[in-house]
Amino acid sequence: MPADRKDELLPGTLEMLVLKTLSLGALHGYGIAQHIRQLSKDVLQVEEGSLYPALQRMELKGLVSAEWKLTPTKRRARYYKLTAAGRKQLGVEQSTFARLVDAIASVMQPEQ
Repeated sequence: MPADRKDELLPGTLEMLVLKTLSLGALHGYGIAQHIRQLSKDVLQVEEGSLYPALQRMELKGLVSAEWKLTPTKRRARYYKLTAAGRKQLGVEQSTFARLVDAIASVMQPEQ
């Protein structure tokens, strides 16, 4: 593996990570990316080019709502908030991901 390769999110996990982050409260896009980066100890770095289209898709699906507000530094930013449908979808995503992790672990470390 090349040394300059960035760790990449598994397909389908960005939405789950964003929903989980927003389950803690409303945030703007930069705040969402920072939260994921910090909690993952810099392993997961969500790029703007992935995050904002994902937020738009989630808003169209009714999983998040957005409104313009001022940040603590008095800049205008769109703040995203989890909807009831988003909270339900987060539960589905977490269950699906847990099954996937268990399945991968079974393949990687089969019982002897």
